[in-house]
Amino acid sequence: MTHAPTPKRVDTHRVHHNDVFIDPYEWLRDKSDPEVIAHLEAENSHVEAQTAFQEPLRQMIFEEIKARTKETDLSVPVRRGDWWYYGRSFAGKQYGVHCRCPVAGPDDWKPPVFDEHTEIVGEEVLLDENAEADGHDFFALGASSVSPDGTLLAFSVDIIGDERYTLQFKDLQTGVLYPDRIPGIGLGVTWAADNACVYYTTVDESWRPDTVWRHRLGASGPDEQVFCEPDERFWVAVGRTRSNAYILIAAGSSITSEVRYADAMDPEAEFTTVLPRRDGVEYSVEHAVIEGRDRFLILHNDGAANFTLVEAPVEDPRSQTTLIAARDDVRLEGVDAFAHHLVVHYRREALPSLQLWPIDNGYGTPEEIVFDSELMASGLAGNPNWDSPRLRIGATSFVTPTQIFEIDLASGERILLREQPVLGDYRREDYVERRDWAVADDGTRIPISLIHRRDLKKPAPTVLYGYGAYESSEDPRFSIARLSLLDRGMIFAIAHVRGGGEMGRLWYESGKLMEKRNTFTDFIAAASHLVETGATRSQNLVALGGSAGGLLMGAVANMAPGQFAGILAQVPFVDPLTTILDPSLPLTVTEWDEWGNPLADADVYTYMKSYSPYENVEAKEYPAILAMTSLNDTRVFYVEPAKWVAALRHTKIDSHPVLLRTQMAAGHGGISGRYERWRETTFQYAWLLATADPQRFGPQAR
Repeated sequence: MTHAPTPKRVDTHRVHHNDVFIDPYEWLRDKSDPEVIAHLEAENSHVEAQTAFQEPLRQMIFEEIKARTKETDLSVPVRRGDWWYYGRSFAGKQYGVHCRCPVAGPDDWKPPVFDEHTEIVGEEVLLDENAEADGHDFFALGASSVSPDGTLLAFSVDIIGDERYTLQFKDLQTGVLYPDRIPGIGLGVTWAADNACVYYTTVDESWRPDTVWRHRLGASGPDEQVFCEPDERFWVAVGRTRSNAYILIAAGSSITSEVRYADAMDPEAEFTTVLPRRDGVEYSVEHAVIEGRDRFLILHNDGAANFTLVEAPVEDPRSQTTLIAARDDVRLEGVDAFAHHLVVHYRREALPSLQLWPIDNGYGTPEEIVFDSELMASGLAGNPNWDSPRLRIGATSFVTPTQIFEIDLASGERILLREQPVLGDYRREDYVERRDWAVADDGTRIPISLIHRRDLKKPAPTVLYGYGAYESSEDPRFSIARLSLLDRGMIFAIAHVRGGGEMGRLWYESGKLMEKRNTFTDFIAAASHLVETGATRSQNLVALGGSAGGLLMGAVANMAPGQFAGILAQVPFVDPLTTILDPSLPLTVTEWDEWGNPLADADVYTYMKSYSPYENVEAKEYPAILAMTSLNDTRVFYVEPAKWVAALRHTKIDSHPVLLRTQMAAGHGGISGRYERWRETTFQYAWLLATADPQRFGPQAR
C-alpha cells in the first residue's frame, strides 16, 4: 500500500470584493515546473498501486468490448457528387481510414452494400489516420473536407491535444500534398463553392476562436482576414449552406448571436450582416428556395423563449413571416433546408425529434418522423446533397444500437440501411430502458433515464450520471461498453438536471447564473429518489460526470457526501471561481454569460464561492473519489482537479481514497486511439464497479 502524495502548501492570496481567499495549492498551475510534473507522476503511480487489484477486471471488460465490437467494418456510404464516401476500420488499428468509390451513374442513389470481404471497384483512400498518427503519442483529426468538385481534400490534425490544428491540402487526382500548410487553426475548415478557396478560424491569446480567414490554394501572399470579432464574449464559426449559395459566419455568445453571409462563388466576397446583434437574442440562418425565391429561414428567440421559425427574403431579412410559432412544450432546435423539403429539429418531452416538411409548391403539410420506442432519439445522418430523392436519418436508444434509415421522399418508404453491429449474444429484449421522475425541493419534476437488465434484482449497484450546463441534452445513446456494467448487475441512470436543455430553454435558464444551485440539488434529489424507490442504496450508488458535469460532481461531494459510495469526476471544473476571475485564461470571458462575472459583481462572486467545490472542502467524511484529467487540456486545466484532490486529502476526516489520474499526453477529450480509449473506459468502469459493489469487485473479493 503506497502513501498518497502530499504536495507542499504555499499560500497564495486572492483578494476580490474585500474577500481574501488563501490558496495553498495554486503553485501547481505551472506545468513547466519539474516539481509539478513530478507530483502528477507520483499521483499516477499512487493510482496504479491503489487500483492494481482491478487489473483482471479491467482486462475482462476490455476483452468484452473487443469481442462485441466489429473491429473491421465499413460505414454506410454517403453520396456526394460523383462519389460514394465511407469510412473503414481495421482490427488492430487505432484510427479510421477515409475512402470513396465512384457512383454508377447520375441516378445511382441507392448506397452500395459493402463488408470487409468486398472488393470495392475504384476505391480510393483519401486519408489514413493511422499513417498520420504514426510516431505521435496523441492524434486527433480536426477537419476532413473534400472540395465541392471532389478533386481536393483539406484536412487538419492535432498531435498535442491542445485543440490547435495544422491544415494541409491533398490533390485527390495525384495523391500529392500541396505545399500550403497552415498551423494553429481552429477545429474545422470550409470550402468556398469555387473549389479554390477555404475559410478557417484562428484563436486569440485566450484561445477564443475570434478571426475568420480566407486562404486561396497555392497563393503566395498572406491569407485574407475576412472577419474579426472584438467582443471577448463571442466565438466565431464559419460554414457553407447546403445549397452552396452562401458562406455563413456566425458570431455568438451563450445568449446573443449574429450571422453574416457572402456569395460562396466569389473569392473576394464581402460579408453582409443578416440581422444586427441584440443582447439576449439568439438566431441561426438557413438558406432555402421557396417557389423559386431565395429565402433565409431564421430560427430566433426574440420574444419566444423556446424559439420560433420565420422566413424572410435574402435581400430584406427584417421582412419576416412566421412559419412555426413558439410553444411552451416544444423547443425548436434547428432547420435543414433541401431543394424540395425542410427538416425541422425539435425537442418535446425531453427527447429530440424530426419533422419532414415538403416545399415543392410552397409550404406543404409537415409530417413527424416517429419511432416505436419510448426513448428513441433521432437526427439527420449524412445528407450533404441539396437535391436528393432520399433523406438519411439516424436513430438510437439506450438499448437499440444506432440505426441508419433512408426515407424515399417520393413514396415515403423507410428503408433500414444498417444497424450498428453488436457481436456476441446481445439481445435488446434482455434490457430495460425507462423514464422515471424525481421531485426537487421546489416541486420541479426531474426526469431520470434508467437502463438495466430485465432480470435485475433490486436494490442494485447504480451509476448516476449528470451534466447540466450550456443547454446540453443527455439524449439516449447506445453504448457497447456500457453493457459490461449492465451485465454485472448495475443500473445506469442519467439525471436530466436543470442547466441542460432536455426540457426546453427555461430548463436551461433555471440552472445557470444565480440559479446554478438547482443543478446540484436536482442531482441530489435524483439520487435520493433512486434510494427511496428501492432501486439502490447509498452505499451502492456512485456518481459520474465530466467537465461542467465534473463541477456538479464536486458540488454534490460537498453538499451530500453521505448520499454516495463514490464519485468519478472527469476533467472536472472544480475551481470555477479562480478560473472565471482571470480574464487572461482561455474561455473565461466567454463563460461569463453562463456563470456570471464575479469580477464585476460582488453578488456573483459570493454566489460562485458558495458552491465552488475547491473552496468548500470541509473537515468531514467524503466518499471515495477518482478525478481524471489531462495535462494539455485547454478547457479545464489539470490544475483544478490537482488542487481539489490535494485539498480533500488535507482536510477530510475519513480514510476513503481520493485519487488523481493525469494523462500526460492528452487534452480535454482524453487520450486518442480507439483501443486506448477502451483501456481508459475499462479503468473507469472497474473503479465504478469496485466502489459500488465492493463485495463482488472490491479488493477483498478476489
